Amino acid sequence: MEAAKTFLPNTECTVKESIIGGKYKFPVCTFLTPVCMMAKQPHSARLLLLKMRLRNLPEEQCFKATCLPEKSKRDTSPAALGKVALKRMLNFNVPHVKNSTGEPVWKVLIYDRFGQDIISPLLSVKELRDMGITLHLLLHSDRDPIPDVPAVYFVMPTEENIDRMCQDLRNQLYESYYLNFISAISRSKLEDIANAALAASAVTQVAKVFDQYLNFITLEDDMFVLCNQNKELVSYRAINRPDITDTEMETVMDTIVDSLFCFFVTLGAVPIIRCSRGTAAEMVAVKLDKKLRENLRDARNSLFTGDTLGAGQFSFQRPLLVLVDRNIDLATPLHHTWTYQALVHDVLDFHLNRVNLEESSGMENSPAGARPKRKNKKSYDLTPVDKFWQKHKGSPFPEVAESVQQELESYRAQEDEVKRLKSIMGLEGEDEGAISMLSDNTAKLTSAVSSLPELLEKKRLIDLHTNVATAVLEHIKARKLDVYFEYEEKIMSKTTLDKSLLDIISDPDAGTPEDKMRLFLIYYISAQQAPSEADLEQYKKALTDAGCNLNPLQYIKQWKAFAKMASAPTSYGNTTAKPMGLLSRVMNTGSQFVMEGVKNLVLKQQNLPVTRILDNLMEMKSNPETDDYRYFDPKMLRGNDSSVPRNKNPFQEAIVFVVGGGNYIEYQNLVDYIKGKQGKHILYGCSELFNATQFIKQLSQLGQK
Repeated sequence: MEAAKTFLPNTECTVKESIIGGKYKFPVCTFLTPVCMMAKQPHSARLLLLKMRLRNLPEEQCFKATCLPEKSKRDTSPAALGKVALKRMLNFNVPHVKNSTGEPVWKVLIYDRFGQDIISPLLSVKELRDMGITLHLLLHSDRDPIPDVPAVYFVMPTEENIDRMCQDLRNQLYESYYLNFISAISRSKLEDIANAALAASAVTQVAKVFDQYLNFITLEDDMFVLCNQNKELVSYRAINRPDITDTEMETVMDTIVDSLFCFFVTLGAVPIIRCSRGTAAEMVAVKLDKKLRENLRDARNSLFTGDTLGAGQFSFQRPLLVLVDRNIDLATPLHHTWTYQALVHDVLDFHLNRVNLEESSGMENSPAGARPKRKNKKSYDLTPVDKFWQKHKGSPFPEVAESVQQELESYRAQEDEVKRLKSIMGLEGEDEGAISMLSDNTAKLTSAVSSLPELLEKKRLIDLHTNVATAVLEHIKARKLDVYFEYEEKIMSKTTLDKSLLDIISDPDAGTPEDKMRLFLIYYISAQQAPSEADLEQYKKALTDAGCNLNPLQYIKQWKAFAKMASAPTSYGNTTAKPMGLLSRVMNTGSQFVMEGVKNLVLKQQNLPVTRILDNLMEMKSNPETDDYRYFDPKMLRGNDSSVPRNKNPFQEAIVFVVGGGNYIEYQNLVDYIKGKQGKHILYGCSELFNATQFIKQLSQLGQK
């Protein structure tokens, strides 16, 4: 802490720890301005700010990176790094040591909705309990005082949150306060906390103040979204509103850039940035480049130090960040999908890795279409711990249904074996044959009993996926989603259509009005030539008769005209799904799934526009689609407006980020693409994650303008 001791006589300072959620943890000192610039601030409050520093840590630890053991590349994913940072935070910002024999210090966790969304996909309640968290509460809930327990706060540094924290200090709710901010807290807000602590005589109780730089939500090892709360502020609609002011647009861009900056701090890497020109993605790139550049220039306070760079996944080469605008491809978010995870997100209530299902009560909707009485809801977590989910989330749905059935049969065989061995062990009498069988089977039964916990977990997962897959199947059959998927694939790949689009729209049994609108919008977006006015009127009449809201079409017409998409429509490749006849193997006697009438469509790999753009930039291919993409290198002394990359070598690691919202279809397409690229890694991120229903709603709102 020598640097903190050698400030000028008339200068007060504070030390805020900035924890990089990666393999190296490197506290960063942030010095406040001299006293003359803080004249309005009482001297005692300034004194408190001076005390808010790295207490309880050895001096050398402040400037020495703490290296975690080497792990596989898998463990350097954003999910693993975020988890390490959260566990460290819950351990009072001291590295968490696995298998430590001592009892954890019991504590209370206080978070806001943002903090809750960040923690919930990464840490289970059991893991929180193992870290000593006895109680986890929302900041703005009614909380009773627990004066002999320390509290760990994990919140956004908003005015509202700061006021409530100050109120907690005044009410003396807890023994000590460990304040962790999701994003960097400003000096003025830090001073507000200082004043409140001073007024409440709680100076010594504020133990530590940390900036965590964790303002993003990790849903998978290779997928993240920026926010869930207030996501309408960074939504596709917010960015593309015709009446948006410059100030509002700046606020949207700053919100996105702040989260991306946190993401790269956690990753411990400074990316090379590529983006298309004249889009919101370009605005994000310019601002992010500036923010990274400013942080790198300030050597004393830089979050990207020499020790942290290359700490994680990106140890040999800097990663490529490809910023793309949602407007390059509006068809994919509307597309009916056929893979498990994307289907669950499309047709069920799937949110932050949790799916909510309504239990069937045997009552169908009334003929008038009124909603039935409220049903019981069940929630299931679909997480990386679930091996079946990890293996099959990208598989075509019929394959998933078949795998669930196979798992069920395997489980029943194991269960029958345990029952058989139990009955043998219960044999009575002195029959020599029975005694011989008993001794032969003792070892088998011992093994079977020891595997019971694993068997029970297997049964839980089978039940979970049986329920989820059954719910998905009900939607597929009721709405003929296999027909929609196959037809849309043909439209997007410019294959000859075997049925008239008008026939599907007019068919009262084929899907919901929303399904029909999605299909027509894909046709309209993908068409090389927009339909004639007479044809369009005919389609609009059919859509209106089917009960469709035409507002989304109104917006897409404006968008297509503005983007001049008619002359250069987005290409979706030239392959399509191939029907392999009706699924037969799953239709065996006693199957959980009655798949009769559902097509067994086999997916053919085709690169979607986002994947194709990534491939061009990652492999340094020359292509008219990406040749004019801007190039930013925040490490260069002078920013340049060049589209010519200095680095000519193909990239090994890349992050694709979609400004305006992403979806599981694009994510799965990228996962499938990278499987064939040995040694390469891709992360997929987006400003928000929406399904087709949510996207149609945004298009409808834009069409009303």
